[in-house]
Amino acid sequence: MPTRTPRTTSPARTSTRVLVPEITPKKFFGRGLPGVDLEKLNGKLIVIEGADGSGRSTQISQLVEWLEGTGHATLQVGLKRSTLVSEQLEEAQQGNILSRTTLSLFYATDFADQLEHSILPALRAGVVVLADRYIYTLMARDLVRGMDEGWLRNLYGIALIPDAVFYLEVSPEQLVQRVFAKNQALDFWESGMDLGLSRDMFDSFLKYQAAMRDTFRRLQTVYNFPIISGERSPTSINEELRKRINQVLAGV
Repeated sequence: MPTRTPRTTSPARTSTRVLVPEITPKKFFGRGLPGVDLEKLNGKLIVIEGADGSGRSTQISQLVEWLEGTGHATLQVGLKRSTLVSEQLEEAQQGNILSRTTLSLFYATDFADQLEHSILPALRAGVVVLADRYIYTLMARDLVRGMDEGWLRNLYGIALIPDAVFYLEVSPEQLVQRVFAKNQALDFWESGMDLGLSRDMFDSFLKYQAAMRDTFRRLQTVYNFPIISGERSPTSINEELRKRINQVLAGV
């Protein structure tokens, strides 16, 4: 029988052996969803946070390849991916007329649907769930728009506390260059145009993203997740994430 050459990924793997994840206790931020047996959630929930242009998608893609290449089943989730309201949310945002409360509840519904029908079932099956943003982005957006923090904590009390959260921080000036290079345009909501920060979308983007960065830094002091510089090379960032995720899998 011919010898099979192991598949490699780029950047180089930190380890080729399969690390069986240690089962660690799960908790909800608040009351959680009813009827969920937390002791049966054997998988890992890992969150990558950061603004558009921070490199989240690139990092998650490489992490999925690495994890699956070392024997771990994975599931990717993210904002506006629920089968219940994602299309309606996308359509509603096109008109740029949603109130801050309506927008918040739309996203909360999208999150709750994915939590119940995607995240929790995957964790019961022992899967590593990689979330392309989580409630931290949703809360930061709402806080910048003046929503009450106590109300938001209650709203997202249904959320499961992740096993790890990594926030990729990139300066607004760097973000705007990356977004223009990728899309040749700025997004109405990601520029905070609904807030009246500036009539100029470019200027509004810089102000809004600066406010989001400051809010994430404040959330970091509450939820104690690491801030990782997203202005380094993708390879360097990925190596750091792999090292940290290996520690999560080992239950450290």
